[in-house]
Amino acid sequence: MTRILAVDLGDVRMGLAMSDELMITAQPLPTWHRRDRREDLAHLQGLVETWGVQQVVVGYPRHLKGGVGESATKAQKFAEELESALAVPVILWDERYSTVAAERTLIEAGVRRRRRQQVRDSVAALLILQGYLDRRRSGR
Repeated sequence: MTRILAVDLGDVRMGLAMSDELMITAQPLPTWHRRDRREDLAHLQGLVETWGVQQVVVGYPRHLKGGVGESATKAQKFAEELESALAVPVILWDERYSTVAAERTLIEAGVRRRRRQQVRDSVAALLILQGYLDRRRSGR
């Protein structure tokens, strides 16, 4: 099995998505409510082992003009820790519009506000991963 795991990192929750074995499509996983660094890493390690993940993509929330702020710095640090803990490659992927796109997609689908709050992070991770998979397939 070869799969890619995507993480949309937040201070309270982590949105998660997994590729199919052919690395063509992304599917959302349940949102992980963050606890502490050790438990967060253990949860991700469990997903990597269970699903045969060969690579992790972490959303990299740059500013609209491309600058790096506090959230991007946190994502970069987390990605470094994750790569050390999991022993699989970890890639930072530009996610400037993923949360906004996730919210818009859920609104257009008629999802009620309360449910949107529950699934927004996983949908954002799905959009991050699908963007990465599409770019990878196109060879760019």
